[in-house]
Amino acid sequence: MPGNSQPRSAREERILIFAPRGRDAEVMASVLQRDGLECKAFTDFAQLGAAIEEGAGAAILAEEALQNVDARALHAWLEAQAPWSDFPFIVLLAKTVGLQQGAARERLGDYGNVILLERPLNAQTLRSASISALRARRRQYQARDVLADRERTAQSLHDSRQELVALNETLESRIDERTRALAQANDRLMNEIIERERVQQAMAQYQKMEAVGRLTGGIAHDFNNLLNVVQGSMDLILLMSKDDVAKGRAEIARRACQRGGKLTSQLLAFARNQSLDLRETHIGLLFDGVRELVASSVGSAIRLRFAVDDDCAAVLADGNQMEMALLNLAINARDAMPAGGELVFAAGLSAPPAGLLAEGDYVRIAVTDSGEGMAPELVAKVFEPFFTTKGVKGTGLGLSQVYGMAQQSGGAARILSEQGVGTTVEIWLRAATGLDEAEPAPLAQMPVASEPARILIVEDDDFVRASMVSSLEALGHHVTQAADGEAGLAALQRARPELLITDYLMPGMTGADLMVRTRAMFPGLPMIIATGYADMKAIEQVIGDDIVLRKPFQLAELAVSVGQALDRQRQRDSAALA
Repeated sequence: MPGNSQPRSAREERILIFAPRGRDAEVMASVLQRDGLECKAFTDFAQLGAAIEEGAGAAILAEEALQNVDARALHAWLEAQAPWSDFPFIVLLAKTVGLQQGAARERLGDYGNVILLERPLNAQTLRSASISALRARRRQYQARDVLADRERTAQSLHDSRQELVALNETLESRIDERTRALAQANDRLMNEIIERERVQQAMAQYQKMEAVGRLTGGIAHDFNNLLNVVQGSMDLILLMSKDDVAKGRAEIARRACQRGGKLTSQLLAFARNQSLDLRETHIGLLFDGVRELVASSVGSAIRLRFAVDDDCAAVLADGNQMEMALLNLAINARDAMPAGGELVFAAGLSAPPAGLLAEGDYVRIAVTDSGEGMAPELVAKVFEPFFTTKGVKGTGLGLSQVYGMAQQSGGAARILSEQGVGTTVEIWLRAATGLDEAEPAPLAQMPVASEPARILIVEDDDFVRASMVSSLEALGHHVTQAADGEAGLAALQRARPELLITDYLMPGMTGADLMVRTRAMFPGLPMIIATGYADMKAIEQVIGDDIVLRKPFQLAELAVSVGQALDRQRQRDSAALA
């Protein structure tokens, strides 16, 4: 064996264990095998020596097991090791009856490369020592391979001298082959450069869209506040004015505010600042809502058709997100039909394909175009973020948002496409029934509060705060106000209100922070947080059983929310007295 270079095998990676007393060998083998190390235990020292000669990565020896053993054969093998080999031993010293480390190293010096570990030791120490010894042995194998390569290289050089004349005769063909190889390497390099530029352009586009999203979110938040002021004023005119002409115009303005509120919700969804608001959504009404927008987006060269089965149930979905998803799919279909074609929106109750969704009632919403279709390798990637077939002008986020919306709604999305035939994108959503919410009371029937309450308004926007104060006073309540969280805390101590209404986004202290501090100061005080900011995570952490009022809100919604908050508190007070 000494001096021979051999290919590495699993046998040369194993760890041999010689600890014949007790269960030490079994325990150590179990610890190391959990890390994927191959181990073999021996009860006879001669068998251990034979196994080392056959090939191993390292050996673990118990010091007490080395006493009174015939190690001459093993020492002879160690002395005859090849120059590259220095076989590693890990010797476990017994702390109570073993030698001191200096004396132990002197006694065990005949074994050469020895690592001493004092017992008791933990599993991690054993693992680390074993891995280190095995790593050192692997470096020895590498040295063996290098030496073997050198020997082969020397032989090869000798043979090459004999073949030099013949090789020179084929020099031209070898130059051509090398030139082709260099050309292929250059092509690969150019492809990598092009791919890197594409990724950089996509990242730049993504960063641009992120910046646009942040800007859009900020604009939508401020626009919500403006809409709230206008809508509150229109509601007061409708409630208090005797002029039918003025009331008619106020109603038109109020409906425009409602459409503006829907627009801000869509802007916040684009900015990805919106959690899904899952509600019962009727597909027919959903299709009616997007029909005009889709028609203007795809152009007159594309024929539109909407079809909803008679038995089609409502679905559990976020209406705004669904509208954006359908619009995204329509724009993708338009790009796939540059010369025009047909685009069909269809919906109906259907059983999902096996393995796509859990059992239940689902509605299949399909958007089908007669465009170019896609190759199978593209179909497999279209839902991946940043994947786009539109070059730099596409973000690669549209279909991934559709997929994420469907998943978050408890459904699924898939795509079916055939080149030359067209593409169908399916959105599967859970069927929903009986989840409609009651509409706010009509303004003409809005009652003035039977029991006026002391209410504190905390809102940083002067116009919004003034509008809310006017609305609550018109309902008969006594209102105090503060422009920020710190001022609100001071007003709480002075006025001791029966209800706190606060905005969420304010400088210095958010409405959520104010609610936490208010709850600590005045336990049980009912609170309403009014917000146009759509990310509800921070609010949900502190809201408890308090009420969230979404901007822009109608006077009716404000009155209902205030009444609910006060009624809950009165019920708690009555229960406490009982």
